[in-house]
Amino acid sequence: MKRAGTLRQVSDFSDFSRGHWLQELLCRGEEPSHVQSSPDGQHLLVLQKSRRPPLPRLLAFQRHGIGGADLERNWQPPQPALVGLLFLQNPVTLGAWVLAVVWEHGHTEVWHFVVAVGWQLLQTVELCQGARARIVSVCSQGASLVWCEERPPLDTHSDMSKCAFRFCVCTRALEVGEQGVRLGTLRIVLHNSPEYQVLASPQHVFLVPATASFATTSKFLLIWHPEKAKLTITAPSAGFVHSKVLRSSSESDFRKLLLGSVGLLSGLAPLDIHTSAVSNSEGLLLVSTKGAVNMVEPDGTQRHIFDLEGGPLAQGRPVQLKTFGSILACVLAGVLYLIDQNSGRLVEKKILSMKEVHFLESLGEEDSIQLLTQTGIYSFSFSKPEDSSRPEPCLVEMVFEEACRYYQRRSLSSSKLTVEKLKKGGVFQAPVALAAILQHSLHQKPARGLQDTYAKLLSTMSLELQSYMSLELLKTCVVCAPESEVESYCEELVEQEVSRVLRSDMDKDNLAYLNSVFASFPKAAWKATRSCLQLQQNGDGLLVARATPEVWKKVLGGPQQEEVGQNGVVPLFELICASFLRFKPKWLPSFVELTQQYVSISWAYSSKEGPEGRVPLYKRALGVLARKNKRSEADDEMELELLLCSKRPKAVLQALHLLIRLKQWQRVVEVAEKFSKLSPLLNKEIFTTLLAEFAQHRELDPYLDTLWLLCPTELTISDILAVVLQHLPDSQEDPAPFSSEGNQLTVGLLKPLLQRVVQRPCIQDEMYSDALQSPTFPPPTPPREHKVPSKAAADDAPQPPMARTSSPSTLAQDDTA
Repeated sequence: MKRAGTLRQVSDFSDFSRGHWLQELLCRGEEPSHVQSSPDGQHLLVLQKSRRPPLPRLLAFQRHGIGGADLERNWQPPQPALVGLLFLQNPVTLGAWVLAVVWEHGHTEVWHFVVAVGWQLLQTVELCQGARARIVSVCSQGASLVWCEERPPLDTHSDMSKCAFRFCVCTRALEVGEQGVRLGTLRIVLHNSPEYQVLASPQHVFLVPATASFATTSKFLLIWHPEKAKLTITAPSAGFVHSKVLRSSSESDFRKLLLGSVGLLSGLAPLDIHTSAVSNSEGLLLVSTKGAVNMVEPDGTQRHIFDLEGGPLAQGRPVQLKTFGSILACVLAGVLYLIDQNSGRLVEKKILSMKEVHFLESLGEEDSIQLLTQTGIYSFSFSKPEDSSRPEPCLVEMVFEEACRYYQRRSLSSSKLTVEKLKKGGVFQAPVALAAILQHSLHQKPARGLQDTYAKLLSTMSLELQSYMSLELLKTCVVCAPESEVESYCEELVEQEVSRVLRSDMDKDNLAYLNSVFASFPKAAWKATRSCLQLQQNGDGLLVARATPEVWKKVLGGPQQEEVGQNGVVPLFELICASFLRFKPKWLPSFVELTQQYVSISWAYSSKEGPEGRVPLYKRALGVLARKNKRSEADDEMELELLLCSKRPKAVLQALHLLIRLKQWQRVVEVAEKFSKLSPLLNKEIFTTLLAEFAQHRELDPYLDTLWLLCPTELTISDILAVVLQHLPDSQEDPAPFSSEGNQLTVGLLKPLLQRVVQRPCIQDEMYSDALQSPTFPPPTPPREHKVPSKAAADDAPQPPMARTSSPSTLAQDDTA
């Protein structure tokens, strides 16, 4: 990790030609509107637009006394404004460059500098082909110019909505040879478009909507890829939207480009852009009015880098951005921020004594930042830690930063928690303990310097720390390894990273990180997945997985598609399914079946917290299959296997209909015979479906014996005839009594089924079969028992002469009989 040093002065303008003039110009308050240094750092261009009287002027100052004629250009205000100062590569001489001065009406002067001679005008060319065209933005990419020009309509009373789309984006090669300057063929990248600001990186061109554009078109950015002739639509609030290859000029129409994405784009929030600049890592830096710094990658994805302090930014409040290696330098209101682009960590923050500063090029010095001020040129130089083998000191700071985010999410207080408060508060002991352990263990200091409680925690964490150190060592090996060994090291590194993420909380950030790993190292990520899930085939050829329950929960219970948004990030289960499709497609149905078995054990049926409570796993796997670019017969077979492995009634019926559509009758019968055993209801649906097919054609006739065995017991002859009559094919005329065609349904074909149903015992007969099969009916009357009453009772209760006494049990037996 780099550490910023002190600010030191490297020039007081004495090494410039006319240095006193430059210093006087800066000190008397005539701040330049634009300052730019040449690629070799030997020339400083200063553009002044706010002079009094209003006379715009371009000045070039030479450094290190290389001598020669100076460059100074003045022009009167009626002359079109200057829109660009661009340095282009000279293909004739390696490392050489030329300066293109571009005016608003397309008039361009090409200058070059010759040592001991000075600045010379090579040629004057015209970029635009129409006299009424006006350039609003221009940039250079290699030896080509890219610009956005306005082409006003001929009818001055045209509709305002049509006038808004009067711009086009053009490109043209500017070739410098021994015979002079030659312009290449004009190529229109985009026409009938709104106004765009063009910003070029070495490989891509970003099109940022101008503030005066329509609200409907200022919700997204365009990225042009010249080598692929492709335009990408991206929106910071939604990520990648659409990409299209421009094969002809008709496809370059702005409205046709958006035709398939209007619905999605209309619901997006408008862009919030205060300042934009191109990073040296091919990305586009955007600063919002709230002070958020974001990076838009060439593939359309976006990531957040840093939040500037100071509240909302006014439109006239300048923000300067410049990248030096992996460091992003930002100047806002006299404060210099140095930010690590990769991690988003603030490396250093310095308050400058002057508010007006300009960044200059640092030729061949990525470890230094050069600033132009009123008193001279200053440099920030980065120094590496003295002992490069020791871990980075920022690791301890990262512990506190992560702890701040963790506690802030769980805090009910509205006050913001900072690293300083965390260190001094003494309330949160976990980050303090972890920081102390890291400082001792990673610097290989003895544990006796720790507190007793920390020492016990260190012994518990020793394995994790060893794993971290081995991972850092492996990263070093990847960087230093020869090209032949890089692949094996990368596979090991990816395996450790995937394993580490699966052991941690599967939040959106970790999921986005895994997506990038799978995209960058697909083969290594596939091997890591097999290792983490312990996937292998047993002796019977069946796929088995010996992953722990914690790993399964990370695979199935992480953020879902509706939670991760539309930024190109997919859930982990979909990532793994895509790897199966790419490297081992035959295993995918077995893997889905394994996951369903684990779900049935770990989550209650239809639980909303479980994955099956949202979208069934087989449907998620089918969604991955549907995203393939090219469809083949193997994909149809894969769809069938995924539907059948789920064993869900609707999926089985869907697979059955797919087989019927493909006319694979042998498999139709096999699937029906296998899955009819799952449930009576599914058995009835399958049999009814096949009976309907049987009524329409004769393809199932060879399998009727098997088909009749599947007939449900509750179906009657009336039910069967109703299904057959309902699905008989429509005939144009009454068929003859003895038709010669062999596709007619006859009673003879139905006779075995009808006989089977008639001969089948009735359900009510089965209910009373036990009673009907008893040896005697009705059962015999049990013997009667006569009870003799006591003498006292007999004397007190006179009885009629023919009376008969019976016990209650005997009466009950009589009733029963």
